[in-house]
Amino acid sequence: MTALPAAFAAPAAAQQEGAPPPAATGADVPTSYFGPPASEVDRKLVGPVQLLRSGKLDRKRGTIRLPLYLGHMRDGRNVWYIFTDTTDRDNAEALGLNHSAKLVYSQVGGAVRSAELDRRAGLVFDEGTVDFNPGRALIAGPRFKPFPPAVARPGSVADARYTPLVRITNAGGHIYNAPVIAFGSSADQIRACRGKVNRGLVHDRVVKICPAGNGGGTVTIKLTTIFSFGRPAQYMSMEASDPMVATLDRATHAPALNACRSAVTTARSAPSSACS
Repeated sequence: MTALPAAFAAPAAAQQEGAPPPAATGADVPTSYFGPPASEVDRKLVGPVQLLRSGKLDRKRGTIRLPLYLGHMRDGRNVWYIFTDTTDRDNAEALGLNHSAKLVYSQVGGAVRSAELDRRAGLVFDEGTVDFNPGRALIAGPRFKPFPPAVARPGSVADARYTPLVRITNAGGHIYNAPVIAFGSSADQIRACRGKVNRGLVHDRVVKICPAGNGGGTVTIKLTTIFSFGRPAQYMSMEASDPMVATLDRATHAPALNACRSAVTTARSAPSSACS
């Protein structure tokens, strides 16, 4: 069972979910007096850490607003996507992405597909499509055995060629985790800058999506709150190779990611952020 989290770790969960109160609580000084935590300068220092720095985090709502990119298939169909991880250390630093060197081990079977940059710096894909129309359905099992669920139908399903892991052939051959947010739709069709997104056209984790006229824009993604080593954390999982996991995690069912199992078997240092 292979899931694909975005390697996003938690700058703390919403306060009602166990995060500590602001430093100004109980003090005779305003909240504005307190500067950013030391971890924003060096992640090894005290304080919460935001690994995916390309977006604006809203701790209270449990969301992150990320840059939205527009690419195309060879036949011209629109592909709206985001970036979360890359094997390119310099570009990870420049774009605020996670540097995940071990993604290189994902190049087995069909776990990685290829794309190239066009003149507008958008990706052009040779293959791989996603259908966002099915409609997510989750029904618990019998009363005394609710899990596994009786019905688990993902809200989006990819074809056998789709994977979010993309090797950009004309930009150093680096691998990026580029989950698709919407496929084959125009900017006007998916625009929902104030919410009320069309679930039949966009990923189930999308809260807001606001394409710009030049093909860019932003998309707000709902995060999942967990606890890791007793500390609150937030992450997003955009794809999963198993349909039940995809349904539970509001992710796209992407069967091609099953090939990551081979990477885990053949390389002990396989990419934990992509093939876990």
